[in-house]
Amino acid sequence: MTAEQILSLGPALTHYLHDFRKCFQDTRTIGHLHSYTRGLLSDLPRKSVEPIALAAGSAVRTLQEFLTHHRWDHPAMRDELQRRVAREHLPAPGETCVDKLGVVGWIDETSVAKKGDKTPGVQRQHCGATGKIDNCVVTVHLACQVGGVGGLMSLLDSDLFLPEKTWHQDRDRCQKAHIPDEVVYRSKWKIALEQLDRSRANGIVLNWLTFDEWYGSKPEFLEELDTRGQLYIAEVPINFMCFPTLPKYHSSQNAFAPKRVDNAVSHGKPFHKAQWKTFSLARKTLGPQHWRVKAAQVYLSRDKRPTARTYWLIVANNLDTGETKYFISNAPPKTALKLLLKVAFTRAGIEHVFRLVKTEIGFGHFEGRSYKGLLRHMILCQLVLLFVAEQTDRLRQEGGGKDETLELHETF
Repeated sequence: MTAEQILSLGPALTHYLHDFRKCFQDTRTIGHLHSYTRGLLSDLPRKSVEPIALAAGSAVRTLQEFLTHHRWDHPAMRDELQRRVAREHLPAPGETCVDKLGVVGWIDETSVAKKGDKTPGVQRQHCGATGKIDNCVVTVHLACQVGGVGGLMSLLDSDLFLPEKTWHQDRDRCQKAHIPDEVVYRSKWKIALEQLDRSRANGIVLNWLTFDEWYGSKPEFLEELDTRGQLYIAEVPINFMCFPTLPKYHSSQNAFAPKRVDNAVSHGKPFHKAQWKTFSLARKTLGPQHWRVKAAQVYLSRDKRPTARTYWLIVANNLDTGETKYFISNAPPKTALKLLLKVAFTRAGIEHVFRLVKTEIGFGHFEGRSYKGLLRHMILCQLVLLFVAEQTDRLRQEGGGKDETLELHETF
């Protein structure tokens, strides 16, 4: 959007925020909502409480209390945001099916480097933002893309990963950060499941779910998705275990033990019959990528025993860089390989969402010691991101444009 278009969105933002008034009991608090969201939409170089308050002509202390102490229901705001996405942007049940891209969900985490030790959840851990072990907070997210390439992207849920030793086991430290006793350490994949369940309760129906190899390496996570009937395609690490064929008997020390996916691809009987196919991945801002792909049905390993059903195992070699990726999917066996790859490669979209919410909306600019304040800041960033996505989508439709950032073509 141009600067002029952004400036013209004031009435639209007021109308948009009106739909969330039910989360507030006090009209004065709603006024602070307008100030804060306008600050997140502004061109302020730093979008923390103080610069937003000063730009809005509000007392800094008052806006701080809006985040940390004022009575308003931020979980209800998250739920209403999800219901809005379901109501306004998702196709009606039955309008999409397994052979269409439909609505793709992404699970991923992001990190924000921090100084000091007072921000809730902060510790030295892997920080994707700096690419090294660093002092940071890590948050887990559920996002979605509606309608395939160029469709509306929305950040549906955000939650803090609470480290076990440095926070969960130190309840005095948690108390100082106003972290409730019921907020405890959970593995990131369990946080992701909670987010998926919440979104489903609010009407979000994902045709597909995709995520990186850390989540794909967790058999319990994949099993829980199966139980929920959620189709997924997961990147998995090279040491992910599967059975290329059903063993005649089971022993961890014989030739019928589960195999690593790289060995399954190299030596498994299903892959001897499979043919390599080449796909070209065209991207808007970068040059095209070329992938050589092979796929077959295998059995996953659960407690070193084969699953009752088969799953897709896909190997993709990047002909330009030499990179190799492995994917597992619970999609039906007759699902087109091209569709599975399209879904898998949409995951680049979550990185675009993170870049946008961090660089343009101030997601990582929170400065405070309050757990509730951090959650509220993240939810308000989600709120603003959806507003921007809706307005961008509207302007694109009015202009007849289509923002195609990723296309997949099969070559022979």
